[in-house]
Amino acid sequence: MEQTLLLNATFEPLKVVNWQKAVTLWCQGKVEIIAHHDREVRAVSFSFKLPSVIRLLRYVRIKQRFDYVPFSRANIYARDAYTCQYCAQVFPTPDLTFDHVVPVSQGGRKDWENIVTCCVSCNRRKGGRTPHEARMRLVRPPRRPNAAPAIRITIGLRQAPESWRDYLYWNLELDET
Repeated sequence: MEQTLLLNATFEPLKVVNWQKAVTLWCQGKVEIIAHHDREVRAVSFSFKLPSVIRLLRYVRIKQRFDYVPFSRANIYARDAYTCQYCAQVFPTPDLTFDHVVPVSQGGRKDWENIVTCCVSCNRRKGGRTPHEARMRLVRPPRRPNAAPAIRITIGLRQAPESWRDYLYWNLELDET
């Protein structure tokens, strides 16, 4: 079934909803329909085209922290620029792993300040020891990033409808799934 792009009152994309939710919001008087799909829904006494883009009539404030970076393997690699923090060589993602600077066995935590990007050979060499015990130096100490290295918004459609193109920004990445 067709999906509908929901815009804030400022025409900023908020999310994708199913067409039933879009029709419900329209019937409640909360949105206006900006664009339609070609497909129609027919009832006994009327028919209407499915909404493709809808816009909220009232502005909704987004409570999103832009300085928050989720703790993930991909973000650790991005923070460290895909560089092993022991040998300072850049590696492709499949050849990287992460390392606990202070091993878990010695009380090390799984957080931004204790995890670094590491190549497999340096990780094996360091083992369950601290860098000092393994006589290895960190390129730079790990820290929590101030901002995400890249912002990625994905829409789970194979191809966005043409009617959405005017409302999707240049930094919006369309997912191929």
